[in-house]
Amino acid sequence: MAVMTFAAIDIGSYEVSMKIFEMSKRIGFRELNDVRYSLEIGKGVYSDGKIDSEMLNVLCEVLNDFKRLMQDFGVEEYRACGTSAFRELVNPLLIIEQIYQRTGMKIEILSSAEQHFLGYKSIAAIEKGFKKMIQKGTAILDVGGGSLQVSLFDKDALVTTQGLKMGSLRIRQRLQELEKTTIHYDKLVEEFIRNDLMSFQRLYLKDKDIRNVILMGDFITDMIFQEEMEDRIITREEFMKRYEDTVGKSVDLLAQEMEIDPEYASLVVPTMVVCRNFIDIFNAESLWAPGVSLLDGIAYDFAEKKKFLKSVHNFENDILVTSKNIAKRYSSSKSHIQGTMNLCLNIFDSMKKVHGMGTRERLLLQIAALLHDCGKYISMEKVSECSYQIIMSTDIIGLSSLERQMIACAVRFNNSAFVYYDELYSMGIAIDRESYIKVAKMTAILRLANAMDRSHYQKVKGIKAVLKDRELQLMIDSSRDISLELGLLKDKVAFFEEVFGIHLVLKRRRRA
Repeated sequence: MAVMTFAAIDIGSYEVSMKIFEMSKRIGFRELNDVRYSLEIGKGVYSDGKIDSEMLNVLCEVLNDFKRLMQDFGVEEYRACGTSAFRELVNPLLIIEQIYQRTGMKIEILSSAEQHFLGYKSIAAIEKGFKKMIQKGTAILDVGGGSLQVSLFDKDALVTTQGLKMGSLRIRQRLQELEKTTIHYDKLVEEFIRNDLMSFQRLYLKDKDIRNVILMGDFITDMIFQEEMEDRIITREEFMKRYEDTVGKSVDLLAQEMEIDPEYASLVVPTMVVCRNFIDIFNAESLWAPGVSLLDGIAYDFAEKKKFLKSVHNFENDILVTSKNIAKRYSSSKSHIQGTMNLCLNIFDSMKKVHGMGTRERLLLQIAALLHDCGKYISMEKVSECSYQIIMSTDIIGLSSLERQMIACAVRFNNSAFVYYDELYSMGIAIDRESYIKVAKMTAILRLANAMDRSHYQKVKGIKAVLKDRELQLMIDSSRDISLELGLLKDKVAFFEEVFGIHLVLKRRRRA
């Protein structure tokens, strides 16, 4: 049986870490080695957007050490990811190129949504505990150095995920000078985060009953709660006891008691304050710290794609539920977007031999249909541009930055002129040629489906496509007068034929 060795690398705000895993269909994946190096990349990035040359030198040395260790373990493939600090670099491409030239290692910058999705996958890998926990209202708190990610579950479904700039290192950097002027540092941190905290509560917790909190990250479990972590579940009361015993202590005392570096110890109070305030607004009963990190999620994702394992959790459904909630937030017509989505999928499934796209593109088209009207919430006149901006400004967990860009483009060009590839740069749109072709195909299908429900009456109940030579016959199933829809479809046919290179014939099949 084939066995593969894989390395996951996380270049975080205050730490560079690597785990090496062994993978096979028999075992799934298991950890072989765990290496960590304290390096506060975020220290400079969060103040001026750059990594200084000395810090970059050390980072490259660490990565070269990692490479030698990978060779010792016979690592066949790896994935190296930069997170919050890399996202805020003013010159990310230059830094990535320098790292590659000096180490031979390719670095991928994860979007906030991608990062959290991988972290979320690491929890879902602990299938029994995760499934049991999310039966009740549950929140995931992932406190990083630069950002905090909050995800809310309701009845086994992910309903929203939001990123906030509340990372422990970021807070420490912002309050470094003020800390010297107060004996109640915890109260200072609390005041600093209060505005964002209240905004989150007002916007996302109106009708949510959160009973459990899942705490993400090795820092929390291995350093802060190492004494309480026998079953990795603690009560609210146990957390508060630990909180009161921690926040009043100096950094040096915390470092001594916890047997950690003072730089790590300086992050304990900001982390604890953030967690406590969210626990308070949730009014949570218990906390679960599964002891997994982004590295575990990277490995899980790789093992899943290589078919070493199959998850019992439906991650695709999480992406769709999140997208539906975004549409709901912007008051999109539920019946119209559902009808348009059904027609999109119907057309897509009926002409697979023509478009050549796969299941992932089908999902992207589905999300585009769900969100194609969201811009009306801001402007009826500029719906295309506003829809584009909403999608580009919203984290959709489980989607890459490129995938979100593709969806936003398909939605934008649904009601505005489609532009040729060379014109995209002037619009501030950066996608590769292959993705551009997929956007064109998704747009052509979305335009047809949207036009078929121009009246928002959902007159068209189904579509059957029949391909004969270079002619695609679309059999439209409806028992109602669809003169308006058929008339408007003529405007969409020319673009459809340009994209797919076939002749489109529309035929109506009347219901008895």
